[in-house]
Amino acid sequence: MNNRFGLLLIVLLVAVTRSFAQERATVIVVAGAPGEDEYAKEFAQQVDAWKKVCAQAGAKPVIIGEGSADAGSDRDRLKQALEMEIKNGTDELWLVLVGHGTFDGKEAKFNLRGPDLSAVELAEWLKPFQRPLAIIATASASAPFLSKLAGKGRVVVSSTRSGNEQNYARFGKFFAEAISDPKSDLDKDGQISLLEAFLSGSQRTVEFYKTEGRLATEHALIDDNGDGLGTPADWFRGVRATKQAKDGATLDGTRAHQFHLVRSVAEQQLAPETRARRDALELKMAKLREAKTKMAEAKYFAELEKLLLELAAVYEGT
Repeated sequence: MNNRFGLLLIVLLVAVTRSFAQERATVIVVAGAPGEDEYAKEFAQQVDAWKKVCAQAGAKPVIIGEGSADAGSDRDRLKQALEMEIKNGTDELWLVLVGHGTFDGKEAKFNLRGPDLSAVELAEWLKPFQRPLAIIATASASAPFLSKLAGKGRVVVSSTRSGNEQNYARFGKFFAEAISDPKSDLDKDGQISLLEAFLSGSQRTVEFYKTEGRLATEHALIDDNGDGLGTPADWFRGVRATKQAKDGATLDGTRAHQFHLVRSVAEQQLAPETRARRDALELKMAKLREAKTKMAEAKYFAELEKLLLELAAVYEGT
């Protein structure tokens, strides 16, 4: 009996360990070349903020750009870190770029110690990934990163709306603060989504320029429908976009609102498969809402009822 009990306990521990491993997000934070002491301090504060939220979330932090840069380049370190990550699964991968950027009219680059990183290179490195992926490009002139990196299942944020906004971007600081600030929980569900952090960070950026009496030189965008166009924060009312994307594409925001680095107690209790099914149904409902004006009322409500019943079944099965 004791042997059987011991074997059962081992099996349960292995199952629990695997469950937690599947649920653990990886957050790769890359601190770019600061150039000046003022920016070095600013970047360090942002990195520290991400370390703290990773600890709170139980996520695996990978920090690049700290310490000595003697052995190899930070560009190579990032490439190696991405190569080591699993390419499929349900656990999220967050990639955060903290620093300066440049744009020469054709190509955008993120400034690193050693060789810089281009948007084209990063897009190539991320091609194998099929897991949930969030890229937060907080450098100046980062909009071309959004257009190059956007894709199915991805959420991409940039500090600027074009490569020509090349002044130092402060959005990254405010985003790093917002991701763990309870005030960012706009829908009051006990957790802060990537979308909510984007909206709160954008609002704080606007307030900074107003308080300083300066013309805003950065306008952040978010893309989660894969069209690479992005949506600014002032297109949202609450957590829902109110303006139609170009060419009838699905509105940005719904997928980003499903990314939670620090999850609520209720969210933690969902199995990965249940969460994935729930998220897929929510995306279908969002698409249905957008098509409402083009559908007969009876058909719309019939399809909505079907999705709601499927969603209820998902929660009943948890």
